[in-house]
Amino acid sequence: MSKVLLQPPGWAAPKGYANGVAVSGRQVCQVFVAGQIGWNDQSQFESDDLVDQVRQALENVKAVLSEAGAEPRHIVRMTWYLLNKSEYVMRSREIGMAYRDVLGREFGVAMSAVQVAGLIEDRAKVEIEVTAVIEGD
Repeated sequence: MSKVLLQPPGWAAPKGYANGVAVSGRQVCQVFVAGQIGWNDQSQFESDDLVDQVRQALENVKAVLSEAGAEPRHIVRMTWYLLNKSEYVMRSREIGMAYRDVLGREFGVAMSAVQVAGLIEDRAKVEIEVTAVIEGD
């Protein structure tokens, strides 16, 4: 499987994500991870802190990927739904550290981040959806 980052000529380089990702191979398997929030494997929140919830949501994404035999390097797309854009921007350095701690330096990912009015779980501050592509059988 080959993964190519899409960067139009003359565009400023994105920081921490890719503008687009193209994947090709003989046989590939797409993995769609439903929105993961910052609660543990028993559906309980251990923290109301945004960075803690981001870390847990990413751990949850990694656990679901593992069920398909995928790893963070297979992620091609992420969508982040956030309650508070200002807090996200203000704490972006800490969020970046949590991202690297959990997923490593996998920045070749097409990302979107959207501020929303609310999430289904009242205590959730972030929800993260992921698409991954792995070589299939």
